[in-house]
Amino acid sequence: MSEEASQEFYSAERWQNWVDRVRETEIDPENEDSARLLLNMQDDTAIAVAKVLTAVEDDRLGEEAALDELTDVRAVVLDEVDAEDEDTLMLIDGVQTSLACVIEAAMQYVAAGPADEATVEEYVDAAVDAEQAEEFDAAFSYVAQAGTLVVDGADLDMDLLDDVEYGLVTEWLNGIDSLQSALADPEVVEEEADE
Repeated sequence: MSEEASQEFYSAERWQNWVDRVRETEIDPENEDSARLLLNMQDDTAIAVAKVLTAVEDDRLGEEAALDELTDVRAVVLDEVDAEDEDTLMLIDGVQTSLACVIEAAMQYVAAGPADEATVEEYVDAAVDAEQAEEFDAAFSYVAQAGTLVVDGADLDMDLLDDVEYGLVTEWLNGIDSLQSALADPEVVEEEADE
């Protein structure tokens, strides 16, 4: 059952198609098309996660099955990527870093609901402070908790990051932003064929 359902939400083949496209494309993060390819790769997985969450909300998937699905997605997208080019590996690693927090937030939400001890903004502030103190596990946890609130319908305003130096917290929050968009409009990102 899990094998069959996994195909419904996300597959190793789908992820590999994105990896292959990134590997075959001369990626320049400063170039809009290149940046869009990486964002689409991230959004595609966020949409799969959103579909699992929606299936839970609609009582089509129980908690245990949903956690199994999310574990499967995590195993696929966080698996080590085989690419010889250092820059390609670094760019895909950035996408994986963002997605790690998306999946963690979804799993926490399914298991325990929204972390409502603070607001999204308070969790983000705590994450930024933790990152500055090099307490990366705590920072990750705060962003994931903010993510559970986003799943629950709270708004993540990316303007919160205007004065924040780019780092892990911004990458994780980029992932949560993708999840927010996916929950609002869970349309599949088309894997456009290169002309």
